[in-house]
Amino acid sequence: MTTTLDSPTVNMSAGPSAPRTAERERTRRAKKLHDRNLTVTLGLVLTFVVVMSLSPFVWAFLTAVKPFQAAFTNPPTWIFEPQFGAFADLWRGTQFASVLGNTFLVAVLTVIVALCVGAPAAYAFARYAGVIGPILLILAVVLRTIPRFAIVLPFYEASQALGIYDTNFALVAALVAVNMPFTLLLLIGFFRDIPKELDEAAMIDGCSHFGAFRRVIIPLMGPGLVTAGVFTLLVAFQEYLVALTLTQNSAVTIPVFIAAQKGADDVSTYQTLAAASILLVIPVVFIAIFARKYLVAGLGGGAVKG
Repeated sequence: MTTTLDSPTVNMSAGPSAPRTAERERTRRAKKLHDRNLTVTLGLVLTFVVVMSLSPFVWAFLTAVKPFQAAFTNPPTWIFEPQFGAFADLWRGTQFASVLGNTFLVAVLTVIVALCVGAPAAYAFARYAGVIGPILLILAVVLRTIPRFAIVLPFYEASQALGIYDTNFALVAALVAVNMPFTLLLLIGFFRDIPKELDEAAMIDGCSHFGAFRRVIIPLMGPGLVTAGVFTLLVAFQEYLVALTLTQNSAVTIPVFIAAQKGADDVSTYQTLAAASILLVIPVVFIAIFARKYLVAGLGGGAVKG
């Protein structure tokens, strides 16, 4: 009788590649778990940073809307009926409205002058800098890094000598000069992103250098001009030291106005200060929200290339 022995069946598909497949799967799962943990950690860190950044404004808002008896209790009162008397007292009992209008006027004039001066200068740096251009640009950056205390005193002496102290003209001129290095650096990056061939084509068609700049380059500089204008507006709107040094009564801005109110002895003044701080922040928040698309796209597209 013949006995037939069945040979074992060998699964060739589960050969040497099987351990490698399992190893790749373990690596993929470990990477996925690492990415998830990293996302959770970054989320917690960002949440902490946002809470710590917003807490002063939330506290100021609560102080402004609390009844006077509940505004300064220790421990703090969390349940109360909101009142907006501090905002009404600020608007009717002080010069806040006129100071706010002057602050907007100074900020807008600063943006207009800064762009009118900075755009042609940045275009010249980007296109026709030559050898001296980088040196001047480095000097501008150095000027930007100098502490404000070392800059405002010469502005004060000059404004007194010229008879323009405590005027919007002196304040706008100083704000433009202080922020011009940053405006130049930002706009130079945008101009460098525009091909030089467009300038050459415009001049072949009969444009001068300035004509090519005005008719061809400026229409393409929308995001760059908006970005530089928004940053200049925010800095001018919130500037304190320059405004404090160059103003006294006529050209006072909101930061100086708020600091001046702090000297009062009346405890209720702190509610008015809180209301003024909130009203100072609200325009900045709306400007940032409105211009966020231009800021992100502008900063990404206007990076200075070496």
